Amino acid sequence: MSKAILGRKLGMTQIFTEEGKVVPVTVVESGNNIVIQNKTVENDGYNAVQLGFGEVKEHKVNKPMKGHFDKAGVKPVKFIREMRLQDASEYKVGDSIGVDIFSEGELVDVTGTSKGKGFAGGIKRHNFARGPMGHGSKSHREPGSTGAMISGPGGRVLKGKKLPGRMGGERVTVQRLTVVRVDADRNLILIKGAIPGPKKSFVVIKNTVKPGKN
Repeated sequence: MSKAILGRKLGMTQIFTEEGKVVPVTVVESGNNIVIQNKTVENDGYNAVQLGFGEVKEHKVNKPMKGHFDKAGVKPVKFIREMRLQDASEYKVGDSIGVDIFSEGELVDVTGTSKGKGFAGGIKRHNFARGPMGHGSKSHREPGSTGAMISGPGGRVLKGKKLPGRMGGERVTVQRLTVVRVDADRNLILIKGAIPGPKKSFVVIKNTVKPGKN
């Protein structure tokens, strides 16, 4: 069964196993996810479930979204994502999904928005090697030549060329992370290792698409 849940990253900590080993974990607060919409092949051309998570004040919701929530008969939420699940018909509008859908030892894929680093040079952004640091060098951290690409009357830089620019703030998915502990009483799920995004950022947790990969 394909599973997915929305949550908020709280930060990292460490726990000890029964053997006394230290395991670094990321704590994600999930709470109850609300099913806002159920899409089907007959009506929409594909199967999907629209989940919502996170409290938001009603006056901060615009009219189209307010009508969307009213139609589903649910309270407004802040974070909404659509999941293409194989058995989406099992989820009904208004249903609540908790962290207990996952169990300890299960492998999951976590998607979030990475930390924004602002404008960065080629060394920080793409791990370029620096130039000579002697006083005679005029190129310490510059990217250097971009190559001679001649097109028409002059040169051009090919799209996708690694150069200085905006770094971070992108959609990132980390695959095959292990669920270490599930605390249904406090709506927390502890995942081994690091996941994308800063603290208090929203993330999507799904069962992994590579369960049998070595």
